[in-house]
Parts: sequence; C-alpha cells; structure tokens
Amino acid sequence: MGRLFGTDGVRGLANVDLTAEMAMGLSVAAAHVLGDLGAFEGHRPVAVVGRDPRASGEFLEAAVVAGLASSGVDVLRLGVLPTPAVAYLTDALGVDFGVMLSASHNPMPDNGLKFLAKGGHKLDDAIEEAIEAHYERFGTEEWSRPTGAAVGRVRDHEAGLDQYVQHLLGALPNRLDGLKVVIDAAHGAASVVSPEAFRAAGAEVLAVIGAEPDGLNINDGVGSTHLGPLRAAVVEHGADLGIAHDGDADRCLAVDREGNEIDGDQILAVLAVGLRESGALTKDTVVATVMSNLGFKLALEREGIDLVQTAVGDRYVLESMKEHGYTLGGEQSGHVILLDHATTGDGTLTGLMLAARVAATGKPLAELAGVMTRLPQVMINVKGVDKARAAQDEALLAAVAEAEAELGETGRVLLRPSGTEPLVRVMVEAANHEQAQAVCERLAEVVRQRLS
Repeated sequence: MGRLFGTDGVRGLANVDLTAEMAMGLSVAAAHVLGDLGAFEGHRPVAVVGRDPRASGEFLEAAVVAGLASSGVDVLRLGVLPTPAVAYLTDALGVDFGVMLSASHNPMPDNGLKFLAKGGHKLDDAIEEAIEAHYERFGTEEWSRPTGAAVGRVRDHEAGLDQYVQHLLGALPNRLDGLKVVIDAAHGAASVVSPEAFRAAGAEVLAVIGAEPDGLNINDGVGSTHLGPLRAAVVEHGADLGIAHDGDADRCLAVDREGNEIDGDQILAVLAVGLRESGALTKDTVVATVMSNLGFKLALEREGIDLVQTAVGDRYVLESMKEHGYTLGGEQSGHVILLDHATTGDGTLTGLMLAARVAATGKPLAELAGVMTRLPQVMINVKGVDKARAAQDEALLAAVAEAEAELGETGRVLLRPSGTEPLVRVMVEAANHEQAQAVCERLAEVVRQRLS
C-alpha cells in the first residue's frame, strides 16, 4: 500500500478511495497510537469531530465517531464548521485531538480525513506514519476493546460556531464599520460563519453567494476556485471588496472593487506591511512556499521584509513558522496562517484581517495590493500521469533544465507532483505571458509523453 497520508491528510473519492471502513479503521488507529504515546495518560480521552457539508461527510462522520467511541474516546460532534474552527475548538475546549472531514477545494465526490493534535496543530509525519501502520493491521489483530462504562460517549457541541466567531472578533485590530463587502462561501463550511463574523465586525455585507449548501453543490462554480460570480457581484453591488472561501474555509482569496483578483501572495504582502508597521511581524519575516510569485519576493525586499521559502503545502509553512517563531506565512492559493491567532490557515480570519487593513488605512484594496506586481505566471495541471516518476525521469528533467536556461534570471520553472490530487503541476514564470505560456505548454506535453 502507498502512503495514505498526503500533505493534508487522507483524501480521495469518497466511498471508493476513502471508505467508511477506512475512516473507522484510521480513527481506531489514531486512538491507539495517541494512547500508546501517553497522550491520554491519567484521564478519559476526548476528541472533537467536524466536517464540511459534503453528502459523504454524513456517513464518514458516523464511521469516525464509531471508531473513536469503540476505542474508548468520548466524542464531541461539532457538525458543519470550517477546518480552522475545528482546530481552534480542539485547543479551546482542551480536548485530546480533533478530526476534520473535508476535501477542501476538491470536487464534491471527493472527501478527506485529517487528525489534529492536542492544541489544534497538524500531526507530525511520524505520528501519521504510525497511524497508517496501525491501520494496515486493523482487522487482522485482536485488540483490547473497552466495554460497559469504558466505551466512548457521543454528544453534540452546539456552541462551537458562536465560540469560533467570538474568537475571530477578538483577533481583529479594528472594526470594519463603513466597509461594504460581498462574501462567497463556496456552498461550504463557512456559509454561516463568514457572513456572521463580518456583520458582527461592523461590515455591511451587501450580498452572500455560495451560501446554500445542499451536500452536493460544494465548490460547484463558486468559491475561491471560481471567482467569476464574486467578481460580478462585487461590481454589481458597488462593494469595497469581495471575499472568497473554499469548501472547508481554510483559504481566502479576494476581489477589489473593480473585480480584479487579489491572490494569496498579494494578501500576504498587504498583511505583512500592516503587521510590520504595527510592530507585530516577528523578525520582519514572512514564510511562503516556492510557488510564490517572484513579484512577491521582490516586493518584500523593497519593503525590508525577509522571505523564508518552503516546500509546497501549508503544513511545511507552518512547520517553519513554529520552528523559528515567525507569525505570518501562507501560500499563493490563499492559505494564510496568522500564528498569533490560529494554528492553521483560516480563510475567515484572513478575510477579516484584510478588510481591517482596508478600513484602518482608508485606502482601496487595489492600492494596498499594489505593493507588489505579479510577474506573468502560468500553471498547467497534467492529469492521468504517474506523478511518482516526476522527479526521476531523465528526459523530463533535461527538458526542465533546458527551459530554465532559456528563461535565465527573468523567470523560473517549478514542476511537482500534487500532494492532494493525482496530477503533476507545471508552473512557469517569465518576463512576459506569451513566453511563460509557451514554455509551460511545452513542458506539460513532455510530462504527458514521459509519465503516461
């Protein structure tokens, strides 16, 4: 069996790749591994379980709860809440660990499962590997099953949404009074939370789109991966800005009043400058991945802000931040981590902080985002290939080297297998869009030919 855990938990087609049996088995394995590590020593273990609105989350939640309770873990069901809300409540409620069921920005048929350690942090790779090894033995080994009063008890925790909103409001440096906002919740986990938080912070929410989840429409033509409806709504309503989330609301992209996209790099740049001005940017440093636009790096250099780059994946950004004590990091995709207030990317918090910067300065979002100029960047996702061979194929590596020599210092190439989907990403930056497009298409064709 290949490694189940990717960069963001276990993810795949629900009821095929991620089955009820797997969800139950991984939950039992997690309870046993954490117990063996002494995480529950001296007390009865408690876990929280949350999910996004996907239809498959209903049966997967039941499987996770059954696995935990059968292992002697008490369970607080949080219902539909964003991933960062589950992380926050894992810490705020003082439970031993958390479980989130979501495939984030993936299409509705997919789902995912990830575990959160005590305090709301993602599990270390070594613990995930131990859970996976235990899971592979599940069903073939006898284990000591609790009985009677020792089995886990299950109850709903209905105050979670209000607790999370109050936490978000407490993180804001200033109110949003007078600001006009449109929100796109991707028919996902932030459909209630995000509009409520913005209104409570003082913003006038002119319209909310993508906030009618039915279990089937998550990420369907709306949200951070489909900004068209938000662009149109912002312009139509004359809003100051628009905020877009993905299915589990751990990311945020924005739209300015003219309908232009403000991506994660630009959001990070705006927040970095604001935090630096207030003395809240630890070591005057931002952490981002190698996917960040070269224009982002150049903008930070002009502002006297250092940039630390990591492998792609918000977990690696977070690891660097925790190791060195940095407080701001994120990805171009809109995962932004504000470590003073959250243990993971938080789309609602990011949107609120961005809006707070607009309100505090009185400047349009477009002007604030103008701190950086995005260099032309083209990315092609090549599907249906063997992504495991991307780093070993000599002909492909030679084609990449040739492209890098052609681009010189005015651009770069990044070719990497996705950590969450069965595809290879080809990204090219260049001095102009035409060159970036041509080089990217050429390399994508090499990927198809060599890895099919």
